Amino acid sequence: MEAGGDGAHLADLVVFGGTGDLSMRKLLPALFHADRDGRLAPQTRVIALSRGALSDDDFRDKVRAGVRPGLYPDDADGWERFLERLHHVAVDVGDPGHDGWGSMRRLLAGRDEIDRVFYLASPPMTFGPFCRALDTAGLVTPRSRVVLEKPLGRDLAGAQQINAEVGAIFDEHRVFRIDHYLGKETVQNLLVLRFANAFLEPIWNSLWIDHVQITAAESVGTPGRRGYYDHAGALRDMVQNHLLQLLCMVAMEPPARNDRESIRDEKVKVLQSLRPITGGEASRFTVRGQYVAGEVDDEPVPGYLDEPDKTPPTEASRRVETFTAIRAEIKNWRWAGVPFYLRTGKRLPDRRSEIVVQFKDVPHSIFPGGGPNRLVLRLQPSEGIDLHIMAKEPGAGEIVLRPVPLKLSFADTFRARVPEAYERLLMDVLSGNPTLFMRRDEVEAAWRWIDPIIAAWEASEALPEHYMAGTTGPSAAHELLARSGRAWHEEDNA
Repeated sequence: MEAGGDGAHLADLVVFGGTGDLSMRKLLPALFHADRDGRLAPQTRVIALSRGALSDDDFRDKVRAGVRPGLYPDDADGWERFLERLHHVAVDVGDPGHDGWGSMRRLLAGRDEIDRVFYLASPPMTFGPFCRALDTAGLVTPRSRVVLEKPLGRDLAGAQQINAEVGAIFDEHRVFRIDHYLGKETVQNLLVLRFANAFLEPIWNSLWIDHVQITAAESVGTPGRRGYYDHAGALRDMVQNHLLQLLCMVAMEPPARNDRESIRDEKVKVLQSLRPITGGEASRFTVRGQYVAGEVDDEPVPGYLDEPDKTPPTEASRRVETFTAIRAEIKNWRWAGVPFYLRTGKRLPDRRSEIVVQFKDVPHSIFPGGGPNRLVLRLQPSEGIDLHIMAKEPGAGEIVLRPVPLKLSFADTFRARVPEAYERLLMDVLSGNPTLFMRRDEVEAAWRWIDPIIAAWEASEALPEHYMAGTTGPSAAHELLARSGRAWHEEDNA
């Protein structure tokens, strides 16, 4: 990696799907913030590839109209400086003789000695063909890297095929499989919380922890996305990547070093230790749900099958899960007997992602009432950490206990802008640091655990349980915890 002075990154970032939703909503705003903070060298460029016949000025106008609102309205000069970095090339990936490849070669000519990052903000079936097209066009240099968006395939076989196709062009150390959850401040602070504070790690095990909950809740539905969601569902879309990554960060053993491979080695060990859920066990340890019409934020919303979409619902649509909950177990010494509850869903009451570590009750309480301590790590909408402890309510007379949160808000405590996850991860890509990205064996280990659950669901005649939009999910998800006397975090308001 070369830098442009003061740690600023010098590179050509080529975004395939550069005019799409991900680029406009996440990548370009993240790059603008990085530019404003002085982390992009003056000669760093962002080159968007798409099929559209746009000139550089056309593309800049599109970005100016679609991305600018809300981004530092007081910094017009910085915004115009950022726009000058942007270029557009029309390319047909399926046609190696397309004029766009020649345009790309001319645009990149004379810059082989600086880092070149190809970001594939496109469906996974395009990953292999695009990498082959880059190679055929002579655009892959020894200093090139490729970024792959999730989901990586629909199953283990699909992931292995994509990994093989991409791996035929790019060595493993040059492949960055991105999961934006790992770029969140709270997730990175989880490692610091565990491994930089002496009081916590000694009790981070089955002797002290009762269970762990990992939730990724969304209030939005799937309007305009039925074609994708019918093909994916909540298990593939969220659990296989986001939720399992969070589980790994909670459950991993202390790495020997804070380096690019030691952390990823420990995450793979967690995935390999997950107890398989096969056959009839799926009905005991997993829940599927699909939302029907209801209300979110006091507004009526349609059910999944009635969401506006150019793709009409099919019989297969009735089997798609928009909600799933899973009781997972890790078969090792640290976590034996500790359930990990994973939950994600669409059209829930609010948008919330969090990790809840519930500790066991004190062995003998001398006070009436009370309850267990909890550590809550909030990923969104506001990132922070809450430690719920038992405290005495003020007043004379009998001691009355009440859970009280000790709160750490990153924005309030550090009084600094909390970078978006993509901003952190893009800077790691440009610097060549793969620590927060998934390795090939990690992705495939996750699919090995997910595939038997998918197979069990497909073999079952049962349909996903309906739940009303705006509620906390199907009743079976609550029963999943209630069978052992537990409850989801929001239910007991602890």
